Amino acid sequence: MGKIENLEEQIRALSPEEFARFREWFAQFDAEAWDRQLEADVKAGKLDKLAEGALRAHAAGQSTEL
Repeated sequence: MGKIENLEEQIRALSPEEFARFREWFAQFDAEAWDRQLEADVKAGKLDKLAEGALRAHAAGQSTEL
């Protein structure tokens, strides 16, 4: 059995309370991983073109301030 299948089996065996705790932990873990990836993409300039396009669109009156 592979790691993923082993994890799936273990997760299915959790009590409802344990599953709720796991879901809470995993949501936080996943959010932190996403934040790290986004930060790395920003530092690498991967979002620069998108930001520039959004700023141009806003300057052209194609958006509104929140």
